[in-house]
Amino acid sequence: MSSYRVDIFNEQKDLARNASQIIASHIDLVLDQRDRAQVALCGGSTPAETYCLLGEEHLPWDRVDVFLGDERWVHADDQSSNQGMLQRTLLSRDPGSKAKFHPTPTLELGSPEKSAEKFESLIKQICIGEPPVFDLIVLGLGDDGHTASLFPGTKAVEVKDSFVTVGSGKGQHRITLTAPVLSAARKVIFLVSGALKQIPLKRLIDEGELPERTPAKLVQPYTEILVLADKAAALLLE
Repeated sequence: MSSYRVDIFNEQKDLARNASQIIASHIDLVLDQRDRAQVALCGGSTPAETYCLLGEEHLPWDRVDVFLGDERWVHADDQSSNQGMLQRTLLSRDPGSKAKFHPTPTLELGSPEKSAEKFESLIKQICIGEPPVFDLIVLGLGDDGHTASLFPGTKAVEVKDSFVTVGSGKGQHRITLTAPVLSAARKVIFLVSGALKQIPLKRLIDEGELPERTPAKLVQPYTEILVLADKAAALLLE
């Protein structure tokens, strides 16, 4: 069972500023030890400001492989695309634009299943290990307890024999990393903000909570999980 450390910040802007610095410091540490770093980032509204600030950090971004932990099965120019969000934030200007971004294949492959297979193949080429090991995975937390695209009551949460699978949530097909890959990461950070996240955040750090109700509990790395939250999300923890 993984342990959690929760750092709480007054407002979302404070969360974004500190999160960008913490993520940058971790990437820098990895690059002190290895030639390249592999990171997987989450989509959604909470991390956008964090990624804007992260892209301003002076790191050797050309040595960083950036993936998405999950992606909606839509065109990159769709407003709901996580790739589009990354391109408008982290990747929009130097120095962050120098990162090696590996987009998730979507509609161009004709089916979500083919997209998942292609994305899994790509990850296996770049990340070592079985399952593939990311140096850092940044995750969000949904108000229903989902993370990546592992939604309660869906088949994706049960997948253990694949590294990428097709998820389904809020009426959309999604391509998502599976629980074994999320748990294999050397470091996992959750970004959590807003009053709607009070109950799922309390459930996330509850030792007795079941992953059937809160799939984010499926993420069980061997290192301590860092949760970065604003006060609005952490109200029930105080």
